[in-house]
Parts: sequence; structure tokens; C-alpha cells
Amino acid sequence: MTETEVTTLEVGNPVEPFLRMDRMPHIWCSGCGIGTTVNCFARALLECKLPLDRVAIVSGIGCTGRVAGYVAVDSFHTTHGRPIPFATGLKLANPSLHVVVYSGDGDLAAIGGNHFIHAARRNIDLKVICVNNFIYAMTGGQSGPTTPMTATTSTSPYGAYEPAFNLPHLADAAGAVYVARWTTFHVRQLTRSMGEVFRKKGFCFIEVLSPCPTLYERRNKLGEGLDTMKYYKEKSKVRNGIATSEVALGMRDEIIVGKFIDRERPDYLELMRNQMTAQLGEKYVEAPACVCS
Repeated sequence: MTETEVTTLEVGNPVEPFLRMDRMPHIWCSGCGIGTTVNCFARALLECKLPLDRVAIVSGIGCTGRVAGYVAVDSFHTTHGRPIPFATGLKLANPSLHVVVYSGDGDLAAIGGNHFIHAARRNIDLKVICVNNFIYAMTGGQSGPTTPMTATTSTSPYGAYEPAFNLPHLADAAGAVYVARWTTFHVRQLTRSMGEVFRKKGFCFIEVLSPCPTLYERRNKLGEGLDTMKYYKEKSKVRNGIATSEVALGMRDEIIVGKFIDRERPDYLELMRNQMTAQLGEKYVEAPACVCS
């Protein structure tokens, strides 16, 4: 190379190989935190060095449900509230897959709530990422199962009066082996948690608090997405290992974040194998797992 030659360096975003760039720009509003969670997810995949053909994402309906269409792995965009049963079938048919359920609070905790608690009870080996923006954002800003009391929504114009779910406590009580909560401000901690659940066997649950500036923040006069990020920074307290009964969320109260539960117990397939072996002994022959090409 001569002195007059110029070398052009192509510096790309390291997460681009994990995204369907042909589908950009995405549909999410300015200030929404869902894209931030996807960036964390891609970086967790990058750090774990998982083969992408061994990772599958299943999502339901809602703003977060669109994640399945943007991440460059095998994905399944299912019916409302049903990502967990679809994911359960996928995991049982091909146990070698890392199956991720990626959806919102309304999809997972309302119409999908029954599936949520029973998958945790059975300890199905699923990695559930719930982006909680406290509202049904895609369908008009209605109250949901995590909407804080007194919050204004399109269906609670005078303030919500129903108690909200404490999702980490629900997951813990139902039997999840890993339970954590972070916000979209805590990008490094969230990325680390996502990496941990890929190395964990059993039902894992991560709640990610995320702003919805278009419908939730604006309606409640809480400012824009940046204002919510400042709120997350000022009000969040890391309390690893704290009892999940103590991490309920209020309208503008302190936010307890951290890794709350990390325990071991047999997953669904192990329980089934143990029971069948105990009942049938040598007569029981485990069928080989399906290996997709």
C-alpha cells in the first residue's frame, strides 16, 4: 500500500447479524424501550456464542410480540396469550432447542396468565422475557394486569382501582427456577441476566420495565421516554435475593430490581423420565430427541 492509498474501515453494529435488517425500520414509537431489550438480547446471544440455529423465539400479540419478526432466528408469532403453550410444544418436540418466549405483560399475564403459572409449575425449560410497560399499548392504552393503581388509561379515565400483579412474586410462587427484574436503563445487568437464563435449565422469568411514552407516560403526564429513563435511574434499587413478595410496584414508588430467585429443581422432562423409569423400569426406553437440520 502506497502513502497515497486510503483504507476504508467498515465498522458495523455488532448486533446486526442477529437482526432482520431488511425489516427495518421497526414499528416501535420513539422513546419505547422494546428496542433496547432486543439490543440486550442480541448482545447476550453474542456473548453466549450460541448457534443461532439452536435458538427459537415465540411471541404473542402486542407491541413486544413484534420482536419475533425482527430477530434473525427461527421464530413463531402466535395468537394472543398463547406463546407459552406453543413454546412448550416446540421444546418438548425438540428438547435441544433454546426456546425463548418474548412478549408483553398483557399477553403473558392476562389472557396468557393460566399458561404462565402452569408452565412455571411444571418447570418447562423456557426462557420467558416479559416487557412490562403497564398497559395494553398496541390496542389503545387500556388497563392491564400490571397497571398500577391510580394510573389513568383509556379504560380507567379516573384512575385504575384494581390491584396489579407482582409478576416476580407470581413466577416465584408458581415454581420458576430463575426470576429477575430490570429496567431498560439497566442494560448491562439485563444482558447478563439473559445470558444466565441461557445457561439455566428450567422455567426462567425476566421482567423488564419499559416506557410507553405514546400512551402510558403521555396520558399520565409523566413526560417522554427520556424522563422515564431518569426515573428508572433515580428510583431503582438493586436488591438481589430479596423476597419477591416485597417487590410490588406502585405508581411512582421505588423500583426494586435484581436477581431474586436462582434455584435448582428437576425440569418437566426430567420429572417425566424419572416417573416413567420408576413405573416401567427397564421396559421404559426414552425416545431420541428430534434433531432439526
